[in-house]
Amino acid sequence: MSDALKIGIAGLGTVGASLVRILQERHEALATTCGRAIEITAVTARDRNRDRGVDLSTMHWHDDALSLAETADIDVFVELMGGAGEPALSAVKAALSRGVHVVTANKALLAAHGIALAGLAEEHGALLNYEAAVAGGIPVIKALRESLTGNTISRVYGIMNGTCNYILTKMEKEGLSFEACLKEAQRLGYAEADPAFDIEGNDTAHKLSILTSLAFGTAIAADDIYLEGITNISIDDIHAAADLGYRIKLLGVAQRTDSGIEQRVHPTMVPLDSVIAQVDGVTNAVAIESDILGELLMVGPGAGGNATASAVLGDIADIAKSRPGAQHVPAFGRPVTALLPYRQAQIQSHEGGYFIRLKVLDKTGVFASIATRMADNRISLESIVQHSKHPVETGEPQTIILVTHATTEESVRKAVASIKSEGYLVGDPQVIRIERPKTA
Repeated sequence: MSDALKIGIAGLGTVGASLVRILQERHEALATTCGRAIEITAVTARDRNRDRGVDLSTMHWHDDALSLAETADIDVFVELMGGAGEPALSAVKAALSRGVHVVTANKALLAAHGIALAGLAEEHGALLNYEAAVAGGIPVIKALRESLTGNTISRVYGIMNGTCNYILTKMEKEGLSFEACLKEAQRLGYAEADPAFDIEGNDTAHKLSILTSLAFGTAIAADDIYLEGITNISIDDIHAAADLGYRIKLLGVAQRTDSGIEQRVHPTMVPLDSVIAQVDGVTNAVAIESDILGELLMVGPGAGGNATASAVLGDIADIAKSRPGAQHVPAFGRPVTALLPYRQAQIQSHEGGYFIRLKVLDKTGVFASIATRMADNRISLESIVQHSKHPVETGEPQTIILVTHATTEESVRKAVASIKSEGYLVGDPQVIRIERPKTA
């Protein structure tokens, strides 16, 4: 059997501790599978004295990640600290510059610096593996980077944030408000004390930008994503969606168009009978549409110590199985010099249509005014109905639900703005895209 693969781990939180435990418990089985043993020889973390439930006594402790990356006798540097900047960035660059392979779960780092780091890996003959950075334990990176080679991909979309999916699922199943479900998610550890990064869609956007690069062979463009989170989703939206035969999910969508690549993250109504509508709780799902295979849908745990550690371990095992001198798969499926500049798509008609919820004063002529404003912006309506708990004669504000046929985001926003100018709206309108996935 070949010499052991020596790894150093920077970050011993939930994922790092799970990885150590799995490597220790399955040492012999992994050695057999990989053809060589995998040994943790160096670690670093903010607190040396914290009890992580694993034996770290045989490992050399480093004061910080940069020291580990620059000086440790290792073959693989495993970065599990997180964050787009320091100390992760300098540590990963230091490891790659030495020709040390890097395995990371850090989507923020890759979204901000992935192309530069991939170039550094190529320059020094190192691998940059990051399966755990997107969709937890789902092997979507390997699928896009290796398994679907030869396919022309037209669209990638999915549920990529377990926190948001848990909140939306709980709102629907238990009839609770967004605020109540967020508090429960925080209590259970599904949401951070400051949940903004998740619930405002940034986490999904980082993951989507990585998938876009892999799927379409372009440079990462995380700043060119239309972004909308779930903070404005109300229980009324959840109920209205159900009445119309839909369920609300936060989706990340990237698709190829004639004018470029479209990337967007936003709450979306999907048909109740579609497979992606059945993905509940903290589970993730990613769908890939291509010309040869058709549609591939992968569903699985999107977060958590074991799920993420499993993906990290898969990347480590791939390195252990590789042989010196073997051709490395580029980090983004093709050499950095072959990646195309990102070209943002022009605004186009959204075939699924839009759901629009308006709360209006009980006044004569409101229905006619709304219909006129839609027509002025060339928006065809599939339906316009009153959806309110209060009888009209009470004089209470009424809720009106509109469902449009295919139209553009720009037209919808203009129509809504003109309706707001009429002075009969109560509160802000709600606009949600409707998707009709092929998977059903």
